[in-house]
Amino acid sequence: MSQALAGLGVEALRSLADALESGRLAPPYSALSLQHYLPAAAAASLSAELQVSARGTGPVQLAYTLRLVAAERERSFRSTDHVELVWSGPELTGAVSRDTAVVVRELFSSARQTVLVAGYAVYQGRQVFAALAENMDARPELRARMFFNVPRDPRDDRSDAELTREFADRFREREWPGRRLPGVFYDPRSLSREPGPRACLHAKCIVADSAIAFVTSANFTEAAQDRNIEAGVLVRSPAFAQALSAQFETLLRSGALRQLAGLS
Repeated sequence: MSQALAGLGVEALRSLADALESGRLAPPYSALSLQHYLPAAAAASLSAELQVSARGTGPVQLAYTLRLVAAERERSFRSTDHVELVWSGPELTGAVSRDTAVVVRELFSSARQTVLVAGYAVYQGRQVFAALAENMDARPELRARMFFNVPRDPRDDRSDAELTREFADRFREREWPGRRLPGVFYDPRSLSREPGPRACLHAKCIVADSAIAFVTSANFTEAAQDRNIEAGVLVRSPAFAQALSAQFETLLRSGALRQLAGLS
């Protein structure tokens, strides 16, 4: 089982343990059932090992083992650097990095109180945000805020209100898979008709529970999460995570960022 667990972070291990103890995850540990907590590739690998290694071991005992592995990994993090390389792209023999899709899903699944998401492009959101939507629907106390770029084609003469309404409709109908909607915010400068003041919201990051931050080149698209060559860092530092969140909070308070209407 160690090979399949090697690519999982502390949050994913604890999420699996929670599911086993609550009865939400039970034998025979199919890949389909594990996909509620892990990306498809990781779920298939872990399923094969669990079906062999977990014979004669009940869910509670298995959860205990996962928590031990998580605790040991967390101790290791505390004694070494708090920064991990996160990568998307072709698999390289000997490369030491975490997979972008795995890290994003872990952060979305493990958050308990707050999630901040910033991104430039969003496509295939129902797939990318599935773990966060499921977590929000299961935890009424979990609050998510998302910051996205709302673009204007130079040839598009429609009003800002029309463009933001169109973006909100597409996000709600095509990109968000859950019942509870997150707060969504944008930079109004991206809608300027003049190139001089025009700017875009290009930051791409996640902050979970003001404790863990992921900064990446990857957009929230299937291609960026799984196929493109993308690089990022996962930083386990409350000070850094809170400083990153504070940047967005300051822009919100100043009015530089605005909430998107129609998503409530």
